[in-house]
Amino acid sequence: MEHAKTVDELCAEKGIDAAKLASLANLDEARVKAIAEGRWTPSPAERDRIAAAFGLTRDEIAWGHKTIISHIHGHGPQFGRSP
Repeated sequence: MEHAKTVDELCAEKGIDAAKLASLANLDEARVKAIAEGRWTPSPAERDRIAAAFGLTRDEIAWGHKTIISHIHGHGPQFGRSP
């Protein structure tokens, strides 16, 4: 079985940008751009609209965040407490 493609891979394959996909899916362009960049996890309804724009079902597309997880420095739960 072929791996599911992400929204940005499908856009590149079809030669469309976020504005065109937003128009086809009847969604806000900023939201579609965030979804394509992996910064926003779409709702089931948004997934259905985007998938339909590609002629696919939502299960045929790879969804999810692509943001790299990095270590965040903090002071921990004891910060500000006296011993």
